[in-house]
Amino acid sequence: MSKILVTGGCGYIGSHTLVDLIGSGFEVISVDNNSRSSPRILEGVEKITGQKIKNYKVDLCNFDDTFAIFQENTDIAGIIHFAAYKAVGESVAEPVMYFENNLVSLLNLLKCVQEFKVPYFVFSSSCTVYGNPDVIPVTETTPPKPAESPYGYTKQMGEQIINEFAKVNPTQCILLRYFNPVGAHPSIQIGELPIGKPANLVPAITQTAIGKLPQMTVFGNDYDTRDGSCLRDFIHVSDIAHAHTLSLQYLMDGKSQKHCDVFNLGTGNGVTVLEAIRAFEKVSGAALNYAIGPRRPGDVIAIYANNEYAVKELGWEIKYSLEDMMETAWKWEQRLKADETLYLLQNANLN
Repeated sequence: MSKILVTGGCGYIGSHTLVDLIGSGFEVISVDNNSRSSPRILEGVEKITGQKIKNYKVDLCNFDDTFAIFQENTDIAGIIHFAAYKAVGESVAEPVMYFENNLVSLLNLLKCVQEFKVPYFVFSSSCTVYGNPDVIPVTETTPPKPAESPYGYTKQMGEQIINEFAKVNPTQCILLRYFNPVGAHPSIQIGELPIGKPANLVPAITQTAIGKLPQMTVFGNDYDTRDGSCLRDFIHVSDIAHAHTLSLQYLMDGKSQKHCDVFNLGTGNGVTVLEAIRAFEKVSGAALNYAIGPRRPGDVIAIYANNEYAVKELGWEIKYSLEDMMETAWKWEQRLKADETLYLLQNANLN
């Protein structure tokens, strides 16, 4: 079994990827300082997989502590790097914090990859690298526009850093640009855990429906889209997680002809914010209390993926529908409500 290091393994996509990797026969270790996550989520991973996960509670911005993980695990065959701050609004308010955290952690990791000759590196990127594209759906060759937020710039810069690194090192890299991961594992043992008030749409919907939030805001209804609300490509988190496993297998099987390859991870379908709300209402049977508010700084107007390259090259299949996404997200929210003590987080105020 190849050993894979997953950074941000206690996070939303990281925890689902741990499950998928284990199900595909990989050995996994996690690093997560839990500044934006709960270590309890690994209990859910253990229930699904039957395996206890070793997590290093390390801040990747500390090089010596990061280096020590590699000294202890000299047999790491690949890395999937999720760990980063990801709230668009917070990045607009705290740009220096975002640049420091997201870029220093990446640089420290790559120093260790170089030192310990780790052969494979998969990077959690984002559709935010495209900015406000002129043409949609976007392909992997769509020219990036200026990012709409410091968070988006950290992903653009991260990709640049990895591209330059891959030119002069034997490590093969893949950049995965995902769109809007939503939903929860079908077992409802793990799911999204926004800290404080959620910055992402689906947790805001489910928290409003369950009564945690009195009302949710739709940020703008005067955009040039079907119904005036922003248009996004929502994809189930388990589909996203599986693409990471497929990416590692793709590299390990020698199928990549590039030092650094790029794949879009989306369904290929654009869904507006208001359409997503209607889909939730249909699945849950609950009428959502929402209001139209002003546009939010940093929001891209409309974006969805052309995913043909990932489907063709990785053999990636999308298994979950928009209704599946909403149904699993709602069941997860109900589970959190039933066991409110399970994932109480006191250590941060944003996801």
